[in-house]
Amino acid sequence: MTAGPLHTAPDPGVELLERALGYARCALVTVTPAHLCLPTPCTHWRLADLLAHMEDSLDAFSEGATGSIELRSAAPAPAQERIRVLQDKACQVLGAWASATSPLVEVGGRPVPVGTISRLAAIEVAVHGWDVGRTTGYGEPFPDGLAEALMPTAVALALEQHGEFAPPVPVGADARPATRLLALLGRSGC
Repeated sequence: MTAGPLHTAPDPGVELLERALGYARCALVTVTPAHLCLPTPCTHWRLADLLAHMEDSLDAFSEGATGSIELRSAAPAPAQERIRVLQDKACQVLGAWASATSPLVEVGGRPVPVGTISRLAAIEVAVHGWDVGRTTGYGEPFPDGLAEALMPTAVALALEQHGEFAPPVPVGADARPATRLLALLGRSGC
């Protein structure tokens, strides 16, 4: 009798990524061409800049599911096509991570556990989804359950401060989980 392939439980970060993508995709459908020149919660970025960054991030995270991220940037889709492209890439990144088999992802020559990358992807997608929503006036609040699940990764990012997000802003001790998460990543007025 030959042994079949080993089946392992999917990384919990993939489930977080799925939740983050769902939230962000709802915010993305609210974008109109008139919104593209508006400032976002990301300092010095207009919405068009943020969407280009999100597209680049989704490309990198999709690539990471194959075991390596090269840290290179591709040209973003033309502005009029960007929302459709982002929606498509959101589906692709989830599919790529759901079928990823490597336990490590090489990032700039350094091995990083898959779970770390999928959680970073979830943070990136969810928080920038919130940024998009704040810019367009999308009224859906950041989900507290998702915020609680992402909090350990947000704390690590805030402590490391490599410029991925703005420095933390203070909030009250009684702030809801989403407000605390967003404040850790430099967002105020949640």
